[in-house]
Amino acid sequence: MSGHGIDRRGLFAGGAGLAVLAAAGTGRMASSATPVATTMMSARDFGAVGNGVADDTEALQRVFEAALAGRQAALVVIPPGRYRVTRTIGVTSGTSPEGNVTQRAGILAQGALLISEIRGGAPVIKIESRAVIRYFLIEGLQIKGSGQDGHGLHIECQTRGTYFYNFCLRDLIVEGCGGDGCNLTGNIFEGQIFNSYFRDNKGNGATFSHGEQNTVLSAVHCFGCVFGGNGVNGVKMVNGAQDVSFHGCYFLLNKYYGLSARSGCTLLSNCGFENNHMHAKNFASGGAGIDLMVFGTLIGCTGYSIYRQTHLIRAFVTNRLVMIGCTGEGDGDADQARLATLHGKSEASVTLVGCYGGVDRQGKLSALEFGAVGGSAHFGSQWDSSGLAWLGDHCLWVDGKGQLRIKRGAPRRDDDGSIVGASS
Repeated sequence: MSGHGIDRRGLFAGGAGLAVLAAAGTGRMASSATPVATTMMSARDFGAVGNGVADDTEALQRVFEAALAGRQAALVVIPPGRYRVTRTIGVTSGTSPEGNVTQRAGILAQGALLISEIRGGAPVIKIESRAVIRYFLIEGLQIKGSGQDGHGLHIECQTRGTYFYNFCLRDLIVEGCGGDGCNLTGNIFEGQIFNSYFRDNKGNGATFSHGEQNTVLSAVHCFGCVFGGNGVNGVKMVNGAQDVSFHGCYFLLNKYYGLSARSGCTLLSNCGFENNHMHAKNFASGGAGIDLMVFGTLIGCTGYSIYRQTHLIRAFVTNRLVMIGCTGEGDGDADQARLATLHGKSEASVTLVGCYGGVDRQGKLSALEFGAVGGSAHFGSQWDSSGLAWLGDHCLWVDGKGQLRIKRGAPRRDDDGSIVGASS
């Protein structure tokens, strides 16, 4: 649960979600009642040249405006070429319902390179939704930042009752920007980012954030993306954002963490974290590939280092952490790299299945480990551990004197129950 007090999925599951869905559905119902065929246009029709010499800012401004023009929104093709941009391409949608975009619209730009000459920290592309925008697509666009601009692609939807969802960002390359490669903020959900590359930006490769007015980013899925060489983190989830998943993504050579998720992360599957913490002077002053708090699930994730990355994950768990088939290792200067360093509340649930690489624990947090080196199973040992061993309705633990104890039901103190092997 975020600090904003909203869980979008939980909200929709209850009666309160009906009002939200009704508001969001206004545009959908109007669209289905009077369907509008998607229009296809070319950026050439708006005056874009793409020869690397002409200033194409004004033409591209009109291109993005056409892609967000309410019920007249179009799919605009930007042909292959080099397009100079000297100021922010900034588009704000109309307000609902006139500004609603509920048919396929967006930008098709395979082979198109935007060369930013923007200064002063302003973004290259900024899209602000003040309506219900659905099915929006940006495909194939490449942004080469000036290093003195801001975010490469900034999409926000921060007014309550407005939504940017069922979107798709595909085959993007955003590099060299002065801010984040991609920044998504507010009521942005049920969307995908595919096969995209966010590298060598001065901020984060990507930032995902809840917005003002309790607007919620949720159910965003990243597939096969690269977040590498960025000046802060590969990805950072902030302001309570937690419902983002990563599948087959690669986080490498970032200055700090590959992923920072201080409110938790829904799922990471088959992701690789390599040689992050490039800011550190040496291995001893480095850190983990993932900085996680509250909760998370990792499946088949790997951490590898030859420089300064010390673990796959550093976690402070207050709810739950599940790791299945994950590894952490290193060579060279990082031959002591391990799987995880874990801390958290004693009542938190931590389960590791078939993981390899060694775990460092702090405090009273205990973990259930199955299939570790040697095929063994490890349980919590203190009487108040969250992961004690149970045989039917009998519980086992080790008391303060190192004696194995058993009791029917949960123990209430360290010397509760009976000592195993002792005569009654």
